[in-house]
Amino acid sequence: MSQNKAAQLKKEVAPYERTDVRKSVIQLVNTIVPLLVFWYLAYASLAVSYWLTLAFAFVAAGFVIRTFIIFHDCCHGSFFKNRLANDIVGTLTGILTVVPYRQWKHSHSVHHATSGNLDKRGVGDIWVMTVKEYMEASPWRRLQYRLYRNPLVMFGIGPTFTFLIEYRFNRRGARWPERLNTYLTNASIAALYAVLCWAIGWEAFLLVQGPIFLVSGLIGVWLFYVQHQFEDSYFEPEHEWSYVKAAVEGSSYYKLPKPLQWITGNIGFHHVHHLAPKVPNYLLEEAHRSTPPLQQATTIDLRGSLQSLKFRLWDEDQKKFISFGDLRRERRAQRNRPSFQGE
Repeated sequence: MSQNKAAQLKKEVAPYERTDVRKSVIQLVNTIVPLLVFWYLAYASLAVSYWLTLAFAFVAAGFVIRTFIIFHDCCHGSFFKNRLANDIVGTLTGILTVVPYRQWKHSHSVHHATSGNLDKRGVGDIWVMTVKEYMEASPWRRLQYRLYRNPLVMFGIGPTFTFLIEYRFNRRGARWPERLNTYLTNASIAALYAVLCWAIGWEAFLLVQGPIFLVSGLIGVWLFYVQHQFEDSYFEPEHEWSYVKAAVEGSSYYKLPKPLQWITGNIGFHHVHHLAPKVPNYLLEEAHRSTPPLQQATTIDLRGSLQSLKFRLWDEDQKKFISFGDLRRERRAQRNRPSFQGE
């Protein structure tokens, strides 16, 4: 994509980088209120059936994801026009989703600025090794990577560790406002959970909040994973990297059924979001449909997205993700390929 085409594409999306306060307020109401209602229903149903509790908890987890999308928009300054309003709502929704607002805002801005850049990996993204890096790594490093990319770790242990433990600490080099926000978030979460444990008992609290936390964490990490880890994604070294190409070619359009699209706050239009982070979530679909070049982004549906589970390594030669099995087969084929004298 040429510089002129990239500039034109940014220009076409620019009209959607606007905040509609009315829509933002409505979204706050139709997200937070149902979250509280389904949380209460999950608690009330403990006296009836725990299966019913799990059903309500699953729906509540969906609204946690939707709450996180509001939090996410606040981090980009796209949910409200006023910066203070974004900071306040972002911090409050961060408490509900157990994520410190300013810390995550920093790491996510780095993610946007470096997504797909092979020379600037490691902050706010999922660990990706190239085939060459994996082949040159020590056995211990390879084992670490294999464990990290194992679905049970990636979508089970990983979210629990990240949201419950990692986010409780400030990153090295964080400035005082960011540190203070993390302390405030931690104290608020502790106070909220303490009040709930006092009001309904710690056993009931864990029976309700536990599955909500686990399911929302799994779904959240899955959404982030699948929208960048598809076969023909985009990764280039710094000297060849392009922000626009990384956005359009390195972020997928995750085509979900309408109810799931709604509950996930249109985050499936991830290519639009990466191209223009200032577009609020409720305008992402409109921007996609009104901009023909964006409709050429890689489209993934629910069934197709499951294929991404096998992608483990980025092959710089083939410009695509491959599995560990693919790598083994390629190495076996190379060993079995006859060599000819003089080659």
